[in-house]
Amino acid sequence: MSKNIYVEEIRDLPLHMRRVELCERKGIGHPDSVADGLAETVSRALCKMYKKEFGHVLHHNTDEAQIVAGSSAPAFGGGYIIDPVYILLVGRSTSFIKENGDIRTLPCKSVALRAAKEYMKRTFKDLDTENDMIMEARLGQGSDDLMGVYETSKFLANDTSFGVGYAPYSQTEKVVLETERFINGPLKDIMPEAGHDVKVMASRVGDELTLTVACAMVDRHLDNADHYISAVQELRSRTMDHVLKHTDLDVRMEVNTGDDYDRGVYYLTCTGLSQEMGDDGSVGRGNRANGLITPYRPMSMEATSGKNPITHIGKIYNILSRIIAEDIAKELPDEAEVRVRLLSQIGKPISQPLNASIQLVSMEDAAVSRYSKDAEAIAYQWLDNIDKVSDMIIEGKVTTF
Repeated sequence: MSKNIYVEEIRDLPLHMRRVELCERKGIGHPDSVADGLAETVSRALCKMYKKEFGHVLHHNTDEAQIVAGSSAPAFGGGYIIDPVYILLVGRSTSFIKENGDIRTLPCKSVALRAAKEYMKRTFKDLDTENDMIMEARLGQGSDDLMGVYETSKFLANDTSFGVGYAPYSQTEKVVLETERFINGPLKDIMPEAGHDVKVMASRVGDELTLTVACAMVDRHLDNADHYISAVQELRSRTMDHVLKHTDLDVRMEVNTGDDYDRGVYYLTCTGLSQEMGDDGSVGRGNRANGLITPYRPMSMEATSGKNPITHIGKIYNILSRIIAEDIAKELPDEAEVRVRLLSQIGKPISQPLNASIQLVSMEDAAVSRYSKDAEAIAYQWLDNIDKVSDMIIEGKVTTF
């Protein structure tokens, strides 16, 4: 069966060979990432409930979670929360169905709240989930037209939309991911002063890479200004040592450049999250499905987290295009890269995109010309087994932010 796969060879300079590159990652504690994480957690919880009760996933989309910032008074040695952050879980779910003429109500809101609270407690060690936040769920029943599309075949696209992926990552992109994950992982375990709200911005010019890192610091673990300054220096030193193991670029790193020690300005928080003190968050405003924000790469503006993993193209095609690109890139020469774009039509099988565009990029056409058939075969195989992507999403085996 035709998948409308179009492979073309593009003569262009792959990103890692270009002089300038920018890349950003909003860490797991950034308000936008918190919203993404909650939306995806709720969707996965609903999927598991639906599969347990009915053997398959029912219609839902929970991609409208909102973080409404609170206010706080951080202070060395420990401050306090003035107004807790307000979290609203918004979306659509199948909350009742007809069975043998009777209406059966499903506990979607309670499932959503329980999963979301567990996610916050498990992910953010410095947050008092009982007192530092207020959470509500407002999940309404889905619209009749989309429910019809969804329930008719389970595998028809619910929208005319597209997804984008590329591979391989450049050194800059790998370093950005590694930097945030190190601070929010191994470093956090040995430096409780470091909070979870971490943002990494990279600027590469030639072989010189400048990393600007913002990390919220936790006030109760810091005795005074001198302790804060030494902690920031230690964070930079440890992170720099780790980063240099993953790149041969000439790296320069600056941490919390918004601080002004002369005026007593410090990135100090009570919970390690900037949402406590004025930073709101929304799903889809941060990282793309590959965990990065990459202005020098093809990107989709579609929010991925929270959308249903069965028919929602904004989710499935963004993740699938990345998977296809990564598999194709394994076959290409090191100097080449691949770009994948998948376009759907609403109501048509998701396994048969209207356009599956694959671009093999290199400085010379001959470098990638013999890989066209391999690229087409890889794309065909994944599209023909697209249900595997849904399973990977539900099981949490792929990232959405």
